[in-house]
Amino acid sequence: MTKTKLLFMVAGFAAVAVGTFLYVQGRTPGPAFIDPANQTLVMQGKPIYENLCASCHGVSLQGQPNWRERMSNGRLPAPPHDQSGHTWHHPDALLFDMVKNGLVPGKTAPPGYQSDMPAYRDMLTDEEIVAVLAYIKSSWPAKVLKVQKEITLQQQQ
Repeated sequence: MTKTKLLFMVAGFAAVAVGTFLYVQGRTPGPAFIDPANQTLVMQGKPIYENLCASCHGVSLQGQPNWRERMSNGRLPAPPHDQSGHTWHHPDALLFDMVKNGLVPGKTAPPGYQSDMPAYRDMLTDEEIVAVLAYIKSSWPAKVLKVQKEITLQQQQ
C-alpha cells in the first residue's frame, strides 16, 4: 500500500470518528421513559388527545380504517395508537419528536414521505406532548408496554 493511500485511509477514518463524535454530542436527548402509571399525566393527556388527535387516530385509539393502504392522495391514513398499531414499536423520544415536529422525511419518516400529521410545537408545550403520550400508552397491555420501555431505554444508551 502506498503512503498516499494510507494517508487517505487514516484521514477517512478520522473524519468518520469526528463526525460520529459531533453527532453524538449534538443530538438532543428525548424524554426519559414516559410512564403511563403517572395518573396525573394520563388525566392531563386525555382531553388533549380527545381535542387534537381523536379526529384522525380515533376516540378509542383505533386509527383510520385501512390504515396500511394508501389513500387516493398517496398518503397513509392515521394509524392506530392502541396495541394493534405500530406506535409502541418506537422509543418515546421518537414519538415525542413526531408529535412536536410532525413526520419529517429523512428524520422521523422515510425520505420523501408525505403525511397529514401536523406538527404541534406551536400548539402544545413539551409537558402536554408527554401527557398525550402517557395517555396513549396507558391503554397498552403490560407486555406491550414492557417491550416499548425496553426499546426506549435501549435508544437512550
